[in-house]
Amino acid sequence: MKPTDEQAGAWTEAFESGKFVRKSSEFRDYIKQGGTFDAESERYHLYVSHACPWAHRTLITRTLLGLENHISFDVVDWRMNSDGCWSFNPDEEGATADTINGELSLEGIYERAFSGWNESRRIGTVPVLWDRQHKTIVNNESREIIRMFEEFSKAGLGNNTSLCPTELQKEIDAMIDANYESVNNGVYKSGFARTQSAYDEAVTTLFARLDELEHHLDGREWLVGEGVGQLTEADICLFTTLVRFDLVYVVHFKCNLRRIIDYPNLQAFVERMIDLPGVRDTCHWHHIKAHYFWSHQNINTFRIIPLGPLEGAHTR
Repeated sequence: MKPTDEQAGAWTEAFESGKFVRKSSEFRDYIKQGGTFDAESERYHLYVSHACPWAHRTLITRTLLGLENHISFDVVDWRMNSDGCWSFNPDEEGATADTINGELSLEGIYERAFSGWNESRRIGTVPVLWDRQHKTIVNNESREIIRMFEEFSKAGLGNNTSLCPTELQKEIDAMIDANYESVNNGVYKSGFARTQSAYDEAVTTLFARLDELEHHLDGREWLVGEGVGQLTEADICLFTTLVRFDLVYVVHFKCNLRRIIDYPNLQAFVERMIDLPGVRDTCHWHHIKAHYFWSHQNINTFRIIPLGPLEGAHTR
């Protein structure tokens, strides 16, 4: 059954003049040496969806910083119900149970951290960074989570890699900011637009920025840094949108002026990212594709999942 506008609004956030408006994350504490949330091995746990580009950022960063043995994670089912809620389903390939708290849904995790969460009818989002010690949510904002993972390196954990070196931090933040509204959130603005003018504006802005990025990457490997650049958080934040683009966003969100495969430099960038050690293992094509086409029923009423393109078709 097609969800009501109220139900659809649970996961499509809010609208102003037909435009999609994403709500802000609500848990914004920070891991910091010597703070309430100190960087310690086996203390923190991620709750993620393999479908979600925001959660995907945290898994890639965890891998590239060598934190696999220090930060554990659980994966929700790719199906999101009509209220916008995620559930745990260990019988679904690639998904898990909640191995920390034994909850059946992500809402249970939020209720543990904030009594009355469910009564408030707010919707729990991924990623979630959970603290076993204080039994609460530290943060549910992907950009802040990947930045605070740097604290583990300072504590001597991981592989001593930095994805946000001090000398590049301003450049990294500027690049992430420039890509957020136009590209990362831009695909959602296109897909969830409720007026032609809102859609036209979102798509035009999206592809204008993709054109700029194609030019920016001419002769470069990474988005920031001198010469060919240096792998940073900015690359991860762009990659998790681009790797879903041809597979989902071109059709499902009507972002169809061009595909990523039509951009030689952006295509090469996606391939370069996915060839980094461990990154391909974080990409679960079925979860990505099935989630969007099945869960967004006010866009795809009958939940038909297209046969093409092939999974990961724009990657080698």
